[in-house]
Amino acid sequence: MQSSLVLQNLLSPPVLFFFLGVLAVLLKSDLEIPSPLPKLFSLYLLLAIGFKGGIELADSGLGSEVLMTIGAAIFMALAVPLLCFFVLRLKLDSANAAAVAASYGSISAVTFITAESFLNVLHLDFDGFMVAALALMESPAIVVGIILAKLYSDKGGDAGTLRWREILQEAFLNGSVFLLIGSLIIGCLVGAFSPAGVEKMAPFTEKLFYGALCFFLLDMGLVAAQRLQDLRKAGSFLIGFAILAPLVNAMLGLGISLLLGLPQGDALLFMVLCASASYIAVPAAMRMTVPEANPSLYISTALGLTFPFNVVVGIPLYLTLVQRFIPAH
Repeated sequence: MQSSLVLQNLLSPPVLFFFLGVLAVLLKSDLEIPSPLPKLFSLYLLLAIGFKGGIELADSGLGSEVLMTIGAAIFMALAVPLLCFFVLRLKLDSANAAAVAASYGSISAVTFITAESFLNVLHLDFDGFMVAALALMESPAIVVGIILAKLYSDKGGDAGTLRWREILQEAFLNGSVFLLIGSLIIGCLVGAFSPAGVEKMAPFTEKLFYGALCFFLLDMGLVAAQRLQDLRKAGSFLIGFAILAPLVNAMLGLGISLLLGLPQGDALLFMVLCASASYIAVPAAMRMTVPEANPSLYISTALGLTFPFNVVVGIPLYLTLVQRFIPAH
């Protein structure tokens, strides 16, 4: 891994604010972000990235490259939780294994946004349609996780007993998923039919974006550091899984990127989507549909370890691999 990429990533304002949040908790500072604000900034980031991605999707159209990339993303969202589940079943019961597997089959929008910012700093181009892949990867993993939890339940279960309406509602009408997909569609419509609307939204979706990301990552640093104590409950097996799973999934993402012929920027974003883990949408769905799973296990691993690993180490590592195997265009 190139040390210059690591240093550039570490010295980016979003990552530095993340560490500031971690440091505040470790030093027992009374720094606290009022609870409505992180939710507001989370919704803003999803709205902005979805809207901008929709505009780019309107420009690029639904060509074969776009459809194949989105199809590959959905495939990974279905395959990763299945693979993770059977690994996790070596140590965990079915409910906890399914909840953790769903988290790792799903995605972290903030990790994706951080990777986009990293590419912007390096002046590496990427396509906006990758946001469509982001938007469509969350729900399949949730559905697979819930089905696995029910089918392999210690109490016994079968596909006929599943509450499909409840499952699909949690998967597709979860607030963050709904906002991201809705913003993507609105951006696509505005980009195609209202250039003036794009210009009017630019100050809100572009100029404020980087500052909002820094503020949100400050809060993520606070929350991630607070979750570190929960990792003791997770044990060494889950701690190792939280580091190795993103690396394995990223390598799978790199292989698919090579098969699809993605350029370097898109390949990095695809690897990040495969390597990241959800700590917002999936936990909300699992708490509703798989209440017997322990939230401290799937939230602490995704947010306490995998998220900071990807943001600090993973993104520059994945880019190094991309530059090693994919020639610059």
